[in-house]
Amino acid sequence: MKKRPKSRTGPTPEHSHRSLSSTSRHKSPFGFHPDLIIFDVDGVLVDVRGSFHRTTLETVAHFTGKRVTRHQLQHWKNQSGFNDDWKLSTAWVRSLGGEYEFEEVKSKFIELYWGENGRGHVAGEKWLLPRSILRRLAKHAELALFTGRVRRELDHTLDRRHVREFFGRVVTAEDVTRHKPDPEGLYAILKGSDPSRAVYVGDNVDDALAARSAQVPFIGIIPPGTEGRRKRVALLRKSGALAILHDIRDLDAWLRPTRPRRRAKTSVPSKA
Repeated sequence: MKKRPKSRTGPTPEHSHRSLSSTSRHKSPFGFHPDLIIFDVDGVLVDVRGSFHRTTLETVAHFTGKRVTRHQLQHWKNQSGFNDDWKLSTAWVRSLGGEYEFEEVKSKFIELYWGENGRGHVAGEKWLLPRSILRRLAKHAELALFTGRVRRELDHTLDRRHVREFFGRVVTAEDVTRHKPDPEGLYAILKGSDPSRAVYVGDNVDDALAARSAQVPFIGIIPPGTEGRRKRVALLRKSGALAILHDIRDLDAWLRPTRPRRRAKTSVPSKA
């Protein structure tokens, strides 16, 4: 008879909490309980390997006729300035000799992503953070979103998963003039409040750089077994990550030891 796996009793940060970045103002998770938790979406709240990643690979293959891999895709994503999949796809196509305009590549990408009646690769995405955990987090901090998605892409996911109610402040790619790694979106969410009382949760170097520029503590999410994980962990640490967790579901437990009983209503200014 097979032994049942032992249940996990706590969060699984990279090499335990002792792996926290030495460049962070918070040397340990103890004594840190943010009033505002800002989430990136792709790779954090949503597994997009079957949606955006697949669409990027097929878009590049369509224009170049060449076989491209997830390993190569991650190489592009590890470079700052390629948080936008349309921009990344265009640059990748051109690097392989394809002479196509941005709008041509973008159009094909959108066609593959949405398909007919929303039955394209968008159907392959998976929501990662249960409503029960969102509810617990929302009791102690305001939740917000800063994403590189456009509004249509984000609305589709929030409505399909019935989680819109949890996020008060939302900034998409269409709400800023300067995209990640520029911190404009984080500033728009903070609205002048103390950045050290917030935390940004992301999965790539541009997320981390945006947080560092805005002086917002950053937590990375990189699941075990993901493409190029070791290099991604190193990049996020170098960029000042407070911690790197294996799973977004670990965030609640990671914050729990220091969490106050109730969120102070005046901790984060309300929307103007």
